[in-house]
Parts: sequence; structure tokens; C-alpha cells
Amino acid sequence: MTFDSSQTATATAVVYRGGIVESTHRAHIAVVNDNGQLLHAFNDARRLTLVRSAAKPAQALAVIETGALERFGFDEGDLALMCGSNSSEARHIERTRNMLAKVGVDEAAMRCGGHAPLSDTVWRDWIKRGFEPTPACSNCSGKHVGMLAAARAMGAPLDDYHAPGHPLQLRVKHTVAEVCDLPDDGVQWGIDGCNLPTPAFPLDRLARLYAKLARATDSGAQDARSQALARIYRAMTAHPEMVAGEQRFCTTLMRAFNGDLVGKVGADGSYAIGVRHGALKGTKHGANEAIGIAVKVEDGNATALYAIVVAALRELGIGTPEQLAALRAFDKPPIRNTMGVETGCLEVRGDLFGR
Repeated sequence: MTFDSSQTATATAVVYRGGIVESTHRAHIAVVNDNGQLLHAFNDARRLTLVRSAAKPAQALAVIETGALERFGFDEGDLALMCGSNSSEARHIERTRNMLAKVGVDEAAMRCGGHAPLSDTVWRDWIKRGFEPTPACSNCSGKHVGMLAAARAMGAPLDDYHAPGHPLQLRVKHTVAEVCDLPDDGVQWGIDGCNLPTPAFPLDRLARLYAKLARATDSGAQDARSQALARIYRAMTAHPEMVAGEQRFCTTLMRAFNGDLVGKVGADGSYAIGVRHGALKGTKHGANEAIGIAVKVEDGNATALYAIVVAALRELGIGTPEQLAALRAFDKPPIRNTMGVETGCLEVRGDLFGR
């Protein structure tokens, strides 16, 4: 199928059914270097964006800087879970409960609630068993336990650790703004699906955050902030199964690139990637700087989002044919009906950065 620009002038991705345009999806993309310079833009690279769970590494940074990881003996896998949107697999629930035990708090202290899992496989298993999810089964369980640990490390109350005015959340808000190179009032805040505050800021600042994660890992970081960012990068890339789960895009992406990049989804169509400079050899960017990539799909469609992210990597020259092939299920996904018959496809336009 050839991308039909006559009907889709503003679209970034198009779903076809029987050769007919069924739906269109508009995206914004920002690519920055590790100094924050905008290298490439598609549509509005500075769109004010609720980045949702793509902000978790910045929120985890605030947790690290309270000293909570050392105080409670959290390891790299625990940190990866803090940064993740997990699939509620048994290993995610078990790790969450082990982390709660390390902090010495009960699951009832978590303010996220239970919900249906992000994994269809897990959901089918729960239905068969009549399993009722508890807060430890939340896709944001790691973030919440990390917040509880940070509150305790600060000597702050645990009961309202999630509240926007809690001392911990005020600290998180300052850290998020600072690491994105914004003043505190340059970040707006809403309430996320998991009941914690969630930030909104220009899309290119999300790319900036992820470029910093990659740069800190490359540079042999000396200052405490950079060491913490490198620690987050290493945890996420060493334990991608804790960031998402089996057959999920984040896990598949980081496994394919084997430490060369870090990636994290945010609900309703946001995604961010940090790419180490070593993975950029032979590309138009050279090999002397890390880069960050941020994507926002206007209508929040996750299928379109992942296809656009893969297309952006390909157009930027990032990834070997083998690495990109590992993402084939997300690249140009076929549309199938209830009988498994292929009825359509999704296509991404091929001129994202005006080659």
C-alpha cells in the first residue's frame, strides 16, 4: 500500500481497510542532541504534552535523590520497575510486594488501586482464575512503592504521599522541571491514571530528558545528578522486562538494541527514546553526542504510536536491519478480523524529517 497523501495531508499514519482510508493519526516529533539543540522536528516539536508515564525516569530521579534506594536496599530490577508501566505479570507483582517488605509498609498504603492488566495474556489468566487485582497489581506499582520509600526516607507522612501538596510531590515537581531545563512554573500538572501528579511540558523537553539519560551513561558521569541518571538508564536497559513485559513494545525495543537506547511509553500516545552516541556511528548525527527523540500522537492511538516510533528510528538511520526487524510486529502491523483474516494495514508516511 502506498501512503495516500491526497486524502491524508495532515496525517502521520493511516489505517487502510480494503485499500480505503479508514482512520488517520497525526503526530508531533522532536529530536534533540544532548545539549538540548533541536535537530529535527515534525509538526509541532514544542507542543505542550502530558507525557504521562514517559516522565517516570524523572520521577524516579527524585526518589533516588532522597537516598531511598540505599536505605531500603533496592536493586537495579527494583529501580527498573519504578520507571516502568508493567504488565502485571507474576514477576512484577512479586517484586512489588518484595519492595513493600523492604520499606516495611503494607500494600494497603499504596494509593494506586488495582485495575485490568495491560497484557491480554495476563488478563485472560485472571479471568480464568477469578483473580481480583489489588494495588500491587497496578502497572504503576513500582513508582508507587518508590514514592512510599522516598517519603519515608524524607521523614514525611505516608498517608498522603500521592497528594500534589505533599513534601515529596513538591520535591518531585522541582526535580522534573530542573532535569527538563525548565523553571518550576514551566511545568503544568494534572492527575495521572494511577492517582499521582503527572507533568505537562513542551515535547522537545521530553526529548531533552532522554538525551540526558543517554549522555550520562556515555560520559562516565562525575556529578551526583548525572550518576543517578546513568543509574536509571542502566537499570531500564538491563531489566527491560520490568519496564513493560512480554510482547510489549518497550521491552522488545530495548532487548533489540541491547543497551544502545532506552525507551518508555506514556499513556495516550507519548513515547520517548534516549540513544547513546555509540549507536549513532554511521548516521547523519555522527558519534560524538547522544540524542533524545519524543513523539506524541494526537489521538492517543498506541498502534500508530509504535509504528511512528519505528519509522522515526529508520529515517534517522538508527538501528541495524536486524534490530529493526525485531520490531516488525509494531512496524507495519496488519489489521485482522475475528477470523484472523487480514483486512487492512497501517502505514506511516516516509518523509518525517524531509529527507
